[in-house]
Amino acid sequence: MSKRIRIKEVEPAIYKAMMALENYMATTKIEKLHKDLIKVRASQINGCTYCMDIHSREARQHGETEQRLYVLTNWRETDLFSEEEQAILAMTEEVTLLPQGVSDETYERAAKLFDEQYLAQLIMAIIAINAWNRIGVSTHMIPNE
Repeated sequence: MSKRIRIKEVEPAIYKAMMALENYMATTKIEKLHKDLIKVRASQINGCTYCMDIHSREARQHGETEQRLYVLTNWRETDLFSEEEQAILAMTEEVTLLPQGVSDETYERAAKLFDEQYLAQLIMAIIAINAWNRIGVSTHMIPNE
């Protein structure tokens, strides 16, 4: 794999702007485990090894179980995730796989479970990790580098 640019070094102002969004997201009402599920699942879909590594470790530090992380890609086929977590995972997948769009069913399910502010914050959390994933994948960021 060829060495690629490090955006943080080449364009520190752009990286600072991304960090401002990330820092704001840390102040939202979103529960830590909800954020972790969003970050790990989007990173799996996008194939960002760097983010999968970081966020799965963070999730475990926040109390996530190994079992749930192991089955996260098949969350629909298990009863290990709450109704709220299932709604969050469905939104994460559909926002991440945007060309398919976010279905009315998925959006309405989330809107029934969360107030408007929490839902807005969830959508922004999904958008933020997708941006980070695209940075990680396009620049070939790898864990422990």
